[in-house]
Amino acid sequence: MDKFRMMFQFLQSNQESFMNGICGIMALASAQLYSAFEFSCPCIPEYNYAYGIGLLVIPPIWFFLLGFVLNNNVSMLAEEWKRPTGKRVKDPTILRYMFVSITQRSLIAPMVWISVTLMDGKSFLCAFSVNLDIHQFGNSTLIEGMTEVEIVKLLAKIPCKNIFNQPEVISREAASRYIKCISQAFGWVFLLLMTLAAFLIRAIRPCFTQAAFLKTKYWSHYVDIERKLFDETCKEHAKTFAKVCIQQYFESISGDMRSFHKHRSSKDDSDDDDDDDKKKSDEDKLLGIHDQDDMNKVLWNWHTCKPPLALRKEQPDGESHEGLIPNGDVHGVSGGPNGYANGHAPDLPKREWAVYYSKV
Repeated sequence: MDKFRMMFQFLQSNQESFMNGICGIMALASAQLYSAFEFSCPCIPEYNYAYGIGLLVIPPIWFFLLGFVLNNNVSMLAEEWKRPTGKRVKDPTILRYMFVSITQRSLIAPMVWISVTLMDGKSFLCAFSVNLDIHQFGNSTLIEGMTEVEIVKLLAKIPCKNIFNQPEVISREAASRYIKCISQAFGWVFLLLMTLAAFLIRAIRPCFTQAAFLKTKYWSHYVDIERKLFDETCKEHAKTFAKVCIQQYFESISGDMRSFHKHRSSKDDSDDDDDDDKKKSDEDKLLGIHDQDDMNKVLWNWHTCKPPLALRKEQPDGESHEGLIPNGDVHGVSGGPNGYANGHAPDLPKREWAVYYSKV
């Protein structure tokens, strides 16, 4: 169980690896699902085309939507798109980059399904067997005595080996091989086009817009990391808030506990010091928020008005760089070249150093 927990934590910390793993699992699942799927063509002229094309199109759409559902970045994208502007301007290029990244991963499983389906050729045979030229594979003398409706019904039965009962009219094996060959050709062309498109997206696009690509990639990572850190901070605050609330509840119920601790031994006093340190640590984790209404206000303000992306540079108290070069005097107060009065450093308190020598 610990191994699975460690693996899950690793995948959570590596979001990109986790999503790539999900895409790979979905691709394998699509291929396995197709191999386990029992193909049953209706062999009816009115339904063959709908069944064959539906098998080729509907499962990829389902896999595509499932890829969006399993991607954690979809909620982050929707949140970033719908949030109020506040003090932070929304960048459409970042939203577009995130959407394209999610779409690329979601397209892997549908591509695998379409490729496997075309390579197998059963759905293509079911959909287009009615459009086959019967004179290329049939007996012309027998075909001439058949009506158009009978020919269409005969062609619709080609995918169904068990119910095809007129082998003397048309060679079912030759017609099936012909249609499957065309299906496999479409499959290889589809794979070639998808591979070429992936190459153009992954290799050529950054070469033309490298600066914009790096900017959008950086800020998309920032949005993801900021959300994770905010969630972790909220979890830590909620945990500490619950801990302090429970402690205060038990202390209020047991009023004699505080007076009992005062009469304990010196060893227990050291334990009290440790408890005080723990309380101070809990206070630090609460970040000055001790009320439900205050926390709700903080969460609401985070949603409606996120802070601007401009960090303040904090300086120690009493330290200022303006005292060294006042009023634009680049040579100091009295023209000193090093920025000090008269070119000499002010008298600073000296530090005392103690040196110990050992004979060992």
